[in-house]
Parts: sequence; C-alpha cells; structure tokens
Amino acid sequence: MTDFIELARERVRQATASQSPLRIRGSGSKDFYGGELTGEVLDTLTHRGVVAYDPSELVITLKAGTPLHEVEAALAASGQCLPFEPPHFGAGATIGGCVGTGLSGPRRMQVGSLRDFLLGATIMDGRGDVLRFGGQVMKNVAGFDTFRLQAGAMGTLGLLLELSFKVLPTPEAEITRVFACDAAAAIETMNRHAGLPLPISAACHVDGLLHLRLSGNQAAVRTAATRLGGDDVADGSSFWRALREHQLPFFAGDDPPLWRLAVKSTAAPMKALGRELIDWGGAQRWLRSAESAEAIRAQAVQASGHATRFRSIAPLGEPRGSDIFQRPAPALLALQHRLKQTFDPAGIFNPGRLFPDF
Repeated sequence: MTDFIELARERVRQATASQSPLRIRGSGSKDFYGGELTGEVLDTLTHRGVVAYDPSELVITLKAGTPLHEVEAALAASGQCLPFEPPHFGAGATIGGCVGTGLSGPRRMQVGSLRDFLLGATIMDGRGDVLRFGGQVMKNVAGFDTFRLQAGAMGTLGLLLELSFKVLPTPEAEITRVFACDAAAAIETMNRHAGLPLPISAACHVDGLLHLRLSGNQAAVRTAATRLGGDDVADGSSFWRALREHQLPFFAGDDPPLWRLAVKSTAAPMKALGRELIDWGGAQRWLRSAESAEAIRAQAVQASGHATRFRSIAPLGEPRGSDIFQRPAPALLALQHRLKQTFDPAGIFNPGRLFPDF
C-alpha cells in the first residue's frame, strides 16, 4: 500500500466514526458541476502517475490523481488517445475527476462514452477497504461491471484510486466541413448522414452553422469530404476543442443558466425554451434558458430524455443542489440508495453532490 492509501484509509475511518463528510477533490476544475460542496477536502493530487501502459494492448492504468494533460501526452507519444475526448474545464483536471463527472466530448457520437471505455477501477469504500473491480484487459468477463457505476457518480460511491481504460489509435486524418442551415435542417442532415457509411466523428449546430468532422484514414476522409461538400474549416481542431471545453461564445457567462439535455437524436429544435446548441448528432442539446426547471425537464422527457442544470448561480435562498440532476424513477432511485448504503454506509463521501439527500 502507498502512503496516500494508508493516509486516506485513516481519514475515511475517522470520518465514518465521527459521521463527518469528506469532499473528494482533484484539482477542482469541475467544482461548478453538481450539488453543494460540503465536507473536509480529501485531495487526490498526490496520488498520480501511470501504473501500467502497453500500447500494443490498447490499455492504460492510471492513479486517479493523474492530470489529464499528462495522460493525453503519454498516449499521444504512442499515437493513441482517450477516444471519448473528456473535457478538462481547467488546466489541472485529473482522470479521477473525469470519471466522477462521467462527461464525454464531441467524439462520443461515433465511439461511445467514457463509461464504455472504462475497463476497471480500484476504489476505497466508506469502511476504508480497498476494492478492485474489472481488469486491465479488453476482454474481461468477471461478472457485473460494478466499476462502471463510478462513471458519473460524482464521488458518492467511494474514493477512486486506480482506473483502467481502453484506448484507441489517433485518427490518421481529420477534416471539418461547415454548412449554413437552421436547426431543423441540421437535425435532419445529421440523422440522415448517421445512416450512411461516412466517417463522421462529431456533429454540432450553433448560430446557424452545422459543423461536421470527418476522421479516419486519408483516403476515406477525403472521399467523404468531397461527397458531403460544404466549406472547409482551416483549423477544425480548434473549433472542436473550444466546443469540448465550453469556450465557444455560446457558453460565455452564467446567465441565463446552461442546461444539458440528453434526448433522442431526432428530437425537434427546442427554440421555444431558449438558445440551443446541438451536439452529438442531435442527441445532446446545450440550452441557455431562463425557463423553470419543470418546463425544461418536461420538454426533455417529451423528447425521450432528461435534463441537467449544468452551470448557473443558485437563486437566493435556494440550495445549489436543489434541481441540478433530474431525479430518476422511484425504483431506480431506491436501487441507487442501496448501492450508496453498500459502498458508503455512513454517507461520508461527497454528500449532496448528486442529490440533496444522497
């Protein structure tokens, strides 16, 4: 056991004994996301480094406090990448924070989400016990993928210690094309193209422009670009990076609040609610809206999805976490509470970050 693990175990056991909350934190790059920040900080930044990486196996294992930029640099040196393009939202973002928030970038529409590439996890539970789930190989059939519950759990199910990911080769070539059209035409175009053998790795509509990214080998990308037409974007990578990191003008400021909606890709534009950016080929909508949480969530449910209040300033007198995440159905919520009781019986880990009573 490392010094960090022993010190963390002592703090976890003390917190459990005294019923004192702990706030698991890496660099704090995503402190804005989720509910109230409560409890004494348990910092993971000293628990960093690559545990194992064999490029030929397409698997990397990392300590949870490893800065994301160091992970990406190590992979790039071998011509590989984290395919789900996790957002940083800050220079010191850690791989543990990426898993805790469960967020994925523009390429999610083509390859899948962070959860899909997580192969295993080592965590510390609320008793101070170290638990290992999954493995360090792509073909792991050890049973129920318990470790994937950590993706998006906001640190409420344990302290992440080590994480294993499947990685992929960096695309040989990428081209971004842009088309002028309204939101309805963009949704129709994105869904029509999704049914064709085209190497589209990202699709976004904002401010009257549809951006499509093509990724793959040189010949396939060039052929697809000729077929699609449109105007070439000289520095397409900068656009997709700005989208991933919320640095486009659409994301500037906190008023009105920024909402994230996960809906079916064919859902109609939601312009009646506010200003909209369409991502993931139509399946992810970023919404700037002053409408009530009830109205926004009703629209999301109508579109077979759900809504999250992503960035905002809580109204005066209201707790920050009162309506951040949409509460699941009662049966699913009961299951989540049982999982919380199993992994964190004293409720010390990040209380209130996911739901006010969780």
